Amino acid sequence: MITDSAAGSAIDASARIIAEGLTRKWGQQVVVVNQPGAGGSIAARAAVQAAPDGYTLYMPSFSAFVAEPGAANNLPIQVPKDFIPIGYLSGGPMFICAAPWLGVKTLPELIALAKKKPGELAYGTNGPGRLTHLTGELLQQRADIKLQMIPYSGGTSKVLTDIMGGRIPLIFEAYSGLAGAIQAGNLVPLAVASTERLPDFPNLPTVAETLPGFQATGWQVLAFPAGTPDALVQQANKDLNAMLAEPDVKTMIARLGRYQRPMSAAETLAFIQSEQQRWAPVQQRLSVTR
Repeated sequence: MITDSAAGSAIDASARIIAEGLTRKWGQQVVVVNQPGAGGSIAARAAVQAAPDGYTLYMPSFSAFVAEPGAANNLPIQVPKDFIPIGYLSGGPMFICAAPWLGVKTLPELIALAKKKPGELAYGTNGPGRLTHLTGELLQQRADIKLQMIPYSGGTSKVLTDIMGGRIPLIFEAYSGLAGAIQAGNLVPLAVASTERLPDFPNLPTVAETLPGFQATGWQVLAFPAGTPDALVQQANKDLNAMLAEPDVKTMIARLGRYQRPMSAAETLAFIQSEQQRWAPVQQRLSVTR
């Protein structure tokens, strides 16, 4: 299973749960191969060149599908030209969080402060074009504010280190990457970019309550290289959905703050294409402002 995320990242944690579950299901070891770098294009190249024999799985990050055309080689991924989706794994909405020392406790307060200090408030990301970046870009567009984007090659942990060190005040990330910092009081969650308030966070407002229609959710799917026989795709989808329904797997994924949504291979393809269309305007505007 090739993934474009670094070992220890939130996506890597999900990948290892999936790999372990499929290992039990298939009676054959599924090995996670981490190939981060170049905005996901290194992993995409390795996966697309693999033999379409059912022995190579590909689990990219959300951004590999919605990347700005031309921003990195082999991206964005085109389905079903480059890959054949097997099924949907899980997804999690982005949390908008601030350092306690910034002095804001709600999203409206953050927006008001950003309007007073245009371009002065910084947020850390996992790199240009990643969902952490796109969420900040979407927030700026919708709230008519200007923030400073700071890319980190070391991932969320490096961003959190700088937040606790007083160097940057903001982070937009899925709960799995922020849980420890939130629980320790090192971050103040301001809003969650889901369509509705989350059952586990009933008192946390959605971004849409301030900016109607706002949504930013990361998700992962599993795919085969193009050319893999349909019989293998359909069997893998059946096995994947059965494995994801197992109680221990559901519990482990839920602990990462992620939510499951069983899909057929065809439904997964349609979902990916709809997400590509939804994020295209954000990427286009980002390209114009560069």
